[in-house]
Amino acid sequence: MSVISEMLSYAFLSRALIAGILISICASLLGVVLVLKNYSMIGDGLSHVGFGSLAVATALGLAPLKVTIPIVIIVAFFLLKINDSSKIKGDAAIALIASSSMAIGVLSVSLRGVNTDINNYLFGSILSISQSDVLLSVTLTLIILALYIIFYNKIFIVTFDENFAKAVGINTDLYNMLIAILTAITIVLGMRLMGSLLISSLIIFPTLTSMRLFKTFKSVIVSSMLVSVICFIIGMILSYNYSLPTGSSIVVVNMLCLILFSVINQIKLHVNK
Repeated sequence: MSVISEMLSYAFLSRALIAGILISICASLLGVVLVLKNYSMIGDGLSHVGFGSLAVATALGLAPLKVTIPIVIIVAFFLLKINDSSKIKGDAAIALIASSSMAIGVLSVSLRGVNTDINNYLFGSILSISQSDVLLSVTLTLIILALYIIFYNKIFIVTFDENFAKAVGINTDLYNMLIAILTAITIVLGMRLMGSLLISSLIIFPTLTSMRLFKTFKSVIVSSMLVSVICFIIGMILSYNYSLPTGSSIVVVNMLCLILFSVINQIKLHVNK
């Protein structure tokens, strides 16, 4: 607790902790749906698109978030449509868009001579978290929590059986649109802390970790939130104490947590035999 108190004495670390915890909650909640619907790679593709958009916006002297969020949302819709039905397989399309976006972003900052922020976009920087990012994170978290609380049953049905959801009158297109918008915003905000190369880990790791031990939808959701927040805080503390890259520290902690949960699951299976 003393370490956290010391970290909170710095304004930039306070902003990073608050925004990071909120983004972790958002990413874990959305991650459950994305992983179960086999959309997890979309998060990785959007993070690369976000990098390209941020880089181009910076090179042109435009407001990064105002440019990046709309572009990433549009691409999210496009990737969802491709994943559902296309001559190009979903994973191939994501790979094409991701690599193209990264290339455009790197070329943009190189041609314009803006090289100072490229590492921040790739690997994240706690110094880049602003007060507006924190406020946007609070708003996003409240919206996602409200969505899960109010429409939990519909989310459950659409996640596991979209055809049945359509049959009972649920607007699945609206549901997928909301998920796409919220995922896009979460990724853009998270990139400023985790970087475009690592932000997708916040979406994938907590869900996969929770699924090692928990089997119901509700328990996986709750566990994912707790795992995501705890791993984020531990990663931040390690980064602060040992001067390690923040994003990498958080990902490694998530990786170790996945291994731990997998070992516990194997022990449980062995004991129950």
